[in-house]
Amino acid sequence: MHPIIHGIIASTLAGLATGAGALPALIFKDISDRLVNIMLGGAAGVMLAATSFSLIVPGIEHGNLLWPGAGVWIVIAGMLLGAVFLDRIDNWLPHEHFLSGHEGPASKLKKIWLFVIAITIHNFPEGLAVGVGFGTGDPAAATSLAIGIGIQNMPEGLAVALPLLGLGYSRAKAVTIATLTGLVEPLGGLLGVGAVTMFRPLLPLGLAFAAGAMLFVISDEIIPETHSKGKSRSATFGVMLGFVIMMALDNLLG
Repeated sequence: MHPIIHGIIASTLAGLATGAGALPALIFKDISDRLVNIMLGGAAGVMLAATSFSLIVPGIEHGNLLWPGAGVWIVIAGMLLGAVFLDRIDNWLPHEHFLSGHEGPASKLKKIWLFVIAITIHNFPEGLAVGVGFGTGDPAAATSLAIGIGIQNMPEGLAVALPLLGLGYSRAKAVTIATLTGLVEPLGGLLGVGAVTMFRPLLPLGLAFAAGAMLFVISDEIIPETHSKGKSRSATFGVMLGFVIMMALDNLLG
């Protein structure tokens, strides 16, 4: 299968995992903050391990193959670019977080669409990471990355659906919106795999860019959210568990 097709399919399935994770909202309206924090912490741990083992390490390796001795500098530059890109998007696009409130310029959009924009900003780097992963030419490692992203999308889907129920949305609509927020990932996947496949020297930079963007999301959004309700110790163990799971996936499958 061509890497571009493979990347699109994998990023689509990873994005749909957001909807799968939201399905418990069809049955339960309230889930304990401790459990939600553990799951979100697990998502952060998966992303952190994926950033380290699936993006940064191969980015340095591919950079050294193209420009011997320069791999680490290329990755540093790419990570900083990814973080700055997310920072600028975060400032330029109006959006709303469930806990921290409104960010970016003022907007007349309904609050629900501002929530959707926030989750879209969050999910784009994950799709980009999956796409770039399939551009490396190592489908086993890219598959483990896609599985990890799918796993961490599931608690995020639930974390989107539950507050929507609290805002008065029906169970079906809350799950549908959570699912739709994950479907930006195929766009990121297409851009990622297309760019590095057509222009090979972009590969180490693309891996690093996705890593920097994901690190930004982990530190700026997920971890602060898990610490906002006084359940930080549970979230910390969730991070550890998620990191271990993704590390095992990367080494066993990749």
